[in-house]
Amino acid sequence: MPRVIAEVSVWPSEDRNKVIQALNNVFEYDELTEEREGYAVRLIAVSHSLKGLQKLHKRLREERILDSARKHLLNGLESDKLVFMLNKQVAFVGKVVFADSDRESPLGPIKITVESKNLLAVVDWLAPKTAKGVPLWENPMPNE
Repeated sequence: MPRVIAEVSVWPSEDRNKVIQALNNVFEYDELTEEREGYAVRLIAVSHSLKGLQKLHKRLREERILDSARKHLLNGLESDKLVFMLNKQVAFVGKVVFADSDRESPLGPIKITVESKNLLAVVDWLAPKTAKGVPLWENPMPNE
C-alpha cells in the first residue's frame, strides 16, 4: 500500500500556522505529528494513499510546469522511494516550485517521500510527458 510522508521544519522566527498552511496548500494528510529538532519543530504529515498528492497533481497542471516537475521527480527516484522537495515559502501562497537542495529555501523546504511498489507509475500520473506543453496521456492515480 502506498504511503506519502511530508516533512517540514518550523523555526522560531516562523508562524507555525503559516507553515501548516503551506503544507496544506500542496498536501493532504491523514495524520500530523511533530518532533522537536534543536531550535526547530519538525512537522511530519503522513498520507496512507497517493490521494495525499492530489493537490500537487492539480497545481502542476494549473501552473503548467509538468516538464519541470517530471525532471525533478525522475531525479528523485531511488530504488524503493521517490523523494523531492518543494519551496515552503512559495507553497504558502499556493504555488509550486521544486527545490534542488535543502539550502535553496532559507527556512528549509517541504520534503516529500513517496513509498509505492510502482514509483514510475506515480511519476507518470503526477507529471506525464508532454508535447508542446500538452500531456501525452493522463493516467489514473495508481492503486499501489
